[in-house]
Amino acid sequence: MIQDLTPPTHASDDGYHYGVMRRAIDLIDHASDPLALDQIADQMGMSAPHFQRVFSRWVGVSPKRYQQYLMLDHAKDLLRDRFTTLGAAHEVGLSGSGRLHDLFLRWEAMSPGEFARKGVGLEISWGWFDSPFGPALVMGTDRGICGLAFSAETGEAEAMRDLRSRWPGATFVENPDLLRDWVETAFGARAGSNEKAPMYLIGAPFQIKVWEALLNIPSGNVTTYSEIAQKIGTPKAVRAVGTAVGRNPISWLIPCHRALRKSGGLGGYHWGIPVKRALLAYESARADAGA
Repeated sequence: MIQDLTPPTHASDDGYHYGVMRRAIDLIDHASDPLALDQIADQMGMSAPHFQRVFSRWVGVSPKRYQQYLMLDHAKDLLRDRFTTLGAAHEVGLSGSGRLHDLFLRWEAMSPGEFARKGVGLEISWGWFDSPFGPALVMGTDRGICGLAFSAETGEAEAMRDLRSRWPGATFVENPDLLRDWVETAFGARAGSNEKAPMYLIGAPFQIKVWEALLNIPSGNVTTYSEIAQKIGTPKAVRAVGTAVGRNPISWLIPCHRALRKSGGLGGYHWGIPVKRALLAYESARADAGA
């Protein structure tokens, strides 16, 4: 069963709008042509002026502006205007605009020997949660979140199969209660909380080096696969870096969606290119709005 992160309507207007905006973003992202404000508002069951106000409040920009962020050529604009040199990333973002990183400063990695055992003896809890980007499958141990998949494009069965296949020797237990506080922190449903959610990285040493580099990309900025390869000391391993980026098991929190091709193309995304576009658009909108 999917756990809805949105608080009941009577408890918080913001919580209600959080759910409405998730549906609006999905509608915008799947439209073949730009949608008029009246069209989106009608689908949400709201008047156009009211929808404009609540959308702008939640995302930080108007629905029309957000649709511009979702256009494919926005990736090239990002690469031109917001390319981050990873060596200076901490100075320009981690202590400021990279709010997600502030929430996820605590992480540890499985040892190479433990990884080689493919999860044997490891108990992994899992649960389905509603998120701003569609249903999210989250997995974790008592040390922190180890997996996060979006199923809007792949389907829930494939998302489950994919994550479970990464640690075939583990025991999987449905236990969303263990994960709920961490997930609410991750998606901003616990605004104002000083709580920090841990991550537990399960991967080969090279993969973990790549994922650590991804954590140094501030929210609202992007980098390239070749820049990551340079940063981790393997400048000729661009293809291997791309593979490691694609194998990132903790989407959104380890921001593999911020890695683009040198040409400005989006490249691939394990959970679907529409999801990658939505993630980049959302972060760009929040950055431009000063969130």
